[in-house]
Amino acid sequence: MTDTNLSLRLEREVPISPEQCFEGWTVPERLMPWFCPRPWRVVDCVVDLRPGGAFATTMQSPEGVNMPNEAGCYLAVEAPHRPVRTNLLGPGFKPNAIQHPGFGFVCELRFDRLPGGATRDLATVHHVDAAGRDAHAAMGFEAGWGAALDQLVELMQSQT
Repeated sequence: MTDTNLSLRLEREVPISPEQCFEGWTVPERLMPWFCPRPWRVVDCVVDLRPGGAFATTMQSPEGVNMPNEAGCYLAVEAPHRPVRTNLLGPGFKPNAIQHPGFGFVCELRFDRLPGGATRDLATVHHVDAAGRDAHAAMGFEAGWGAALDQLVELMQSQT
């Protein structure tokens, strides 16, 4: 059972479909334009969308400094409603060492269709310990993930 005291959650209703949410999170060309709050940007992305498959992004600061992210892996893929990934394991479920100042987590996303075509978007990030949860919260989890989600909605609405 997951300790919800170690989790951060962001739940919102968005005016795009579960399929668009899923595509935005799992197709590199879709993910790169929105995944981190502007003026940061994603300059590289690897998605191998299957359990044990790789997920990695390289973010770049406004000053041009790259923040590489060691590849994590998908634990579950249930299109178009639920991708689950972690940085605790790398591709092929091989254990990852968590680099300082990082923290170990499992990210579970749910995209549930609502009446009228909207989606309930729920992101739950389960942390290994309270220190990781607190560090992630201090980094601006709620504001940052919320801003990025707004960017995803903007991108997908511009594509229709």
